[in-house]
Amino acid sequence: MKKVTTLLLALLLIFTITACSQQTDPATPSASENSVAPVTSTTPETPDEASNSDTRTITDMAGNEVTIPSVIKRYADSWFAHNEIDVMLGADDRIVATSMNAEKYPWLYLVGPGLTNALSTFGTDFNLEELVQKDPQVVFSYTTDKNAEKIASMGIPVVQFSFKNFDEMMACVALTGEILGGDAVDKAAAYNAYLSEKVESITSLTDQIAAADRPSVLHVVSLNPIKVDGSNTIIDDWINVAGGINAAAELESNMQEVTIEQIIAWNPDIIIVGGSAGTPEDVLNDANWASIAAVKNGAVYQNPSGAFLWDRYGAEEALQVQWAAKTIQPDLFKDFDIAAETKNVYKTFLNYDLSDEQVQKILLAQRP
Repeated sequence: MKKVTTLLLALLLIFTITACSQQTDPATPSASENSVAPVTSTTPETPDEASNSDTRTITDMAGNEVTIPSVIKRYADSWFAHNEIDVMLGADDRIVATSMNAEKYPWLYLVGPGLTNALSTFGTDFNLEELVQKDPQVVFSYTTDKNAEKIASMGIPVVQFSFKNFDEMMACVALTGEILGGDAVDKAAAYNAYLSEKVESITSLTDQIAAADRPSVLHVVSLNPIKVDGSNTIIDDWINVAGGINAAAELESNMQEVTIEQIIAWNPDIIIVGGSAGTPEDVLNDANWASIAAVKNGAVYQNPSGAFLWDRYGAEEALQVQWAAKTIQPDLFKDFDIAAETKNVYKTFLNYDLSDEQVQKILLAQRP
C-alpha cells in the first residue's frame, strides 16, 4: 500500500510541474514599432500535431513579445480591415468575435460565411464580458486599439498589427499566416507573391515617370465633413506606385479633415471618391468643387469596394493598386482587365466565383 501511495504522489508531482511550465502571460508592450520577428517555435502543420496547451512567442507589429498557443482554434479580430485577411487565409470558421457585421460588409460575409457564427463587437459596441465568454485564444487588433490593454488584462493574448505601405502589408499577412498555422502559411505566401509581382510590374513602368509628369491625385474618404488621406499611409503608397502624386501629401495620416478652400488650392488633376464616401456625382454636381481641374476634366472616379474597401487596408489592396494604375496612368496600363483580375483574385484568394454582374457591382462600390 505504501508503494502505491508513493507512486501516486510521484505522478501527481510530475503532472503539477508540467502544467505549471505551460502557463502563459498576457502580452506586454515594448518601445519598438512596426517590427516583425519570426516565431520562436515551430508552428504545427495541423491542430492534431500539438496539444492546445503548447505555446510559442511571437513579436507583433507594435514590437510586443506575445506568448500564444501553438495551435489557434478560436480567435477574435478587432481591426476592421484585418478581418478580410483572416478570411483570405481560410480562417473564418475559427473566428469567435469580429468587428464586422453582415449589414455593413455583405460581400465579406458572402465570401467568408464562417463570420456569421461570430459575435459582432469591438468599436463602439465593444463588450469585454461577451468577448471573454467566447473564450478566444488570441485577439488580433490594430496598434492603436484602446481596448488592447483591457483585453490583455483578462489573460487573453493580444497581437497588434499595422502597415503603411506594401512591404509592411506583406509582413502583416505573413505574420497572420504564421499565427493561424496550417494552410494559412502557404496561403499567405501565395498572396504575398502575387501582390509583390503586381507591385513590381507596375513600378517597373511608373518609376520612369518624372515627378513633374505625374498627375496629382486626391483621395477623398468622406465628403461631409471633407476628409482626405495624406502621406505615410497605404493610400499614399498605392498612389505613388500607380504613377501619381498625393495631392494631400503635406498632411500625414488617414482621414484628415480639410476645407474645400484647401482642395481648391491643391487643384488635383484626379479625384478618387472612396468606397464609403459617396459617388463621383456628389462631387461633380457640387458647385463648390466646380473650379477644380479634376472636376473640369471629368476626372472624378469611384473607388471599387468589395469584401472590404479596396482603397484601404484589406486584402483587396492587390486589386486596388492595379485599378489605380489603370485609372491614373491609362495609357501605360490600357491592357489591364480589372474585371477579369477581380474574378481571378476572388477565386484564387477568397475561394469565391464571382458572376459578371457581381464584378460590376464591386467595381461601382455597390452592394450584392
